[in-house]
Amino acid sequence: MKRHVFVLATPLIATTILLAACSEDRSAGSGQTQSMDVREEAPMVEMAAGEPMSADAVAGPNVRVSAAPGVAFNYRYAFRVPDAKIAAVQEEHAAACETLGLSRCRITGMRYSLIDEDEVTASLAFKLDPSIARKFGKDAIASVEKAKGILVDSQIQGVEVGSGISASQRRSSDLQAELTRIEARLKAGGMGDRERTELQEQARRLREQLDGERDTRRSGEEQLATTPMEFSYSGGEGIPGFGSGNPFAGAWETAIASFVTMASFLLLLIGGGLPWVLLGALVLWLLRSPLGAGLRRWWGKNTPLNDAVVKE
Repeated sequence: MKRHVFVLATPLIATTILLAACSEDRSAGSGQTQSMDVREEAPMVEMAAGEPMSADAVAGPNVRVSAAPGVAFNYRYAFRVPDAKIAAVQEEHAAACETLGLSRCRITGMRYSLIDEDEVTASLAFKLDPSIARKFGKDAIASVEKAKGILVDSQIQGVEVGSGISASQRRSSDLQAELTRIEARLKAGGMGDRERTELQEQARRLREQLDGERDTRRSGEEQLATTPMEFSYSGGEGIPGFGSGNPFAGAWETAIASFVTMASFLLLLIGGGLPWVLLGALVLWLLRSPLGAGLRRWWGKNTPLNDAVVKE
């Protein structure tokens, strides 16, 4: 009887193992896809001894950009601010620009995005008077710190514009001298129609080149007259021990996140394995039921293996 039960259960067990293997492959593939969506967290900003950094250290390096004639600067700051305070900080920065007046500060772009009902990203772009750009950035960092946020990235890039303007002026001087010569030749007269047509075409091309050089210088002068500055904001609760009344807030949030991850993993295991456990229990119940006993007897009477045993 045990041999008959083994023979009857072997196909069912093999089928169950095959289905479980296929399910595991699909789960592994799904897990790989989910891992691609994990966002990179902000770097930890703690001292070597584990103590939180001071406000001045978190604000970033106090490096003064050299005021170089003919260099156009571009400022970029990235802030991490609690999600609920991003809108207020963004409004404060915009109000600071409006207070300076259009001649010294203009808002050129704004974005505010709410993600998953509790995550916020935003940005704000300005055009500033170069003489106040650095102070405006430092004041913005201070307002972020008051909102329990931190500066996570700052970039100041300079582009050499003055040399391009000087080179354009020299090219324009040469072009204007050539144009003056051609115009004087056209006024003198005493030439054929073909030569006049060629000189007129040369004069037209020279005027177009002069217009292009003027546009180039105008663009460079505009770069020197205004300094672009961009603020980007991302959600977060700052750093443990900085700007927070509870020094254990960061550790508590990490513990909660770990607990949620563990619970999710356990639920995933239960959800993936429970159907196969139920299927196995169903198979065992069928084998032990009267119906299963009848099937085993029928199988034993009608299989060639049983006939061979009887003959022996």
